Amino acid sequence: MAQATDRLRRYLEDELEVCRSEDVEQRLEELETLEAALGGDRVSAELDVLSALANETRYTLVRVLVAAEEELCVCELNAVVDVSESGLSHALSALVDAGLVDADKDGRWKKYRATNRAVALVTVLEGSVTDE
Repeated sequence: MAQATDRLRRYLEDELEVCRSEDVEQRLEELETLEAALGGDRVSAELDVLSALANETRYTLVRVLVAAEEELCVCELNAVVDVSESGLSHALSALVDAGLVDADKDGRWKKYRATNRAVALVTVLEGSVTDE
C-alpha cells in the first residue's frame, strides 16, 4: 500500500503542483468511497453474467435468442449449436441462472427467450465492435 500511496502522491504533485498529506488522504477517502459504492456482491453478480457469456455456445445461444425476438424451442436451439443435448441443457441452465434467458414449459416443449438484460448486453457489445 505504501508504494501505491507514494505513486498517488507523485501523481497529485504533478496535477496540483503542490501536494500535502491532506490531499493524499482526501483522495484516498474518495477512492475508497468509489470502491464501496461498487459493492462486492454486485461485482460478483456482474462477473457471473460475464462468465455466462464467456463461452461460444452460450454466447451464440444468447445472440440467437436476442435476434429472434421471440421464444424458441430447445429443439430449435439445438439445431443452431453443435453440442450434445446435455451440453445444450447445461448451457441454457447457466444462462437462466445468470438472468440472461427465461424458460417456459409449453406442454411437451421447453421454450427459451432472451431477457432485457441479455438484449442490453448484446446491444452494448454490438456497439463496441468496430468494422476495420
